[in-house]
Amino acid sequence: MRLATRGSPLALHQTETVAAMLREAHPGLDVETVVVRTRGDRDASAPLDQIGGQGAFVTEVEAAVADGRADAAVHSAKDMPSVMGPAFVLSAVPPRADPRDALVGCALAELPAGALIATGSARRRAQLAYLRPDLVFRDLRGNMARRVAAAGVDGVTAVVVAVAAMERLGWLDRVTDVLDAVDVLPQAGQGAIALQCRADDDRTRALLAAVDDDATHRAVRAERAVLATLGGSCTVPVGALAQPVSANGDGGASLRVSGLVASADGHTMIRRSLDGGDPEAVGAAVARALLDGGGAAIEGFDAGSVGSGAGR
Repeated sequence: MRLATRGSPLALHQTETVAAMLREAHPGLDVETVVVRTRGDRDASAPLDQIGGQGAFVTEVEAAVADGRADAAVHSAKDMPSVMGPAFVLSAVPPRADPRDALVGCALAELPAGALIATGSARRRAQLAYLRPDLVFRDLRGNMARRVAAAGVDGVTAVVVAVAAMERLGWLDRVTDVLDAVDVLPQAGQGAIALQCRADDDRTRALLAAVDDDATHRAVRAERAVLATLGGSCTVPVGALAQPVSANGDGGASLRVSGLVASADGHTMIRRSLDGGDPEAVGAAVARALLDGGGAAIEGFDAGSVGSGAGR
């Protein structure tokens, strides 16, 4: 089994975690890593919406699977555009880590007036600006080590990171404050690892199925349905989080799906939550509720641009 991945320390760690799960599920299986350098890795300075949005971290890795250099791709689920080409399938999603965001450098409640926050995410900026209109933001991209190191340097009071990334790198002790999803809704798929392969590759699909976590997979499907139905341009901040709430009548788990659409400056913030048993149906319903609730009127929103969604 050849697993294609980005070459960042976090991506390599995630891939080795998946490789270990596959070896445990299939004793004797030889698992190799195929490192692919993506556009997002080559250009770590430009804002994501200028270099292809979330696809900047995915396209070249997908290509390695499409042309036979690898059997499957290992992605951070939050990096994947919400609409996949027909040649691919999201074949497995292992158990999810903590999906929430966090601050490194200073707790939210202790941020001084006018504090400078570093983040490359439009979604994070908008929600923090809504909570604290006095905050000032600086764009920050690069690997996790570079981002974490920016806290306390050149006037930066705090840096926003994903809890899951910090946990996987063994850096939870550097986290100053975990942000409640009620205050800062995560990006769709945050904290989850997505395993993608060719739709016609039955052998790989069967092998990957052994490491799939049904609850996580259903949640990610619902969150991706929010993005796919919203469409929206890369400049519009969007968030989504699905969590199991109960068992429905046919024995399946019901999901509570929360979605968010915001203006870039955080002045407009629209949130909706709905429960349902069908991941795609309830995700789409949340997206329509966001649009009907005023999301379609947000400046810069383009309902014809489906699923690019780098307003992370």
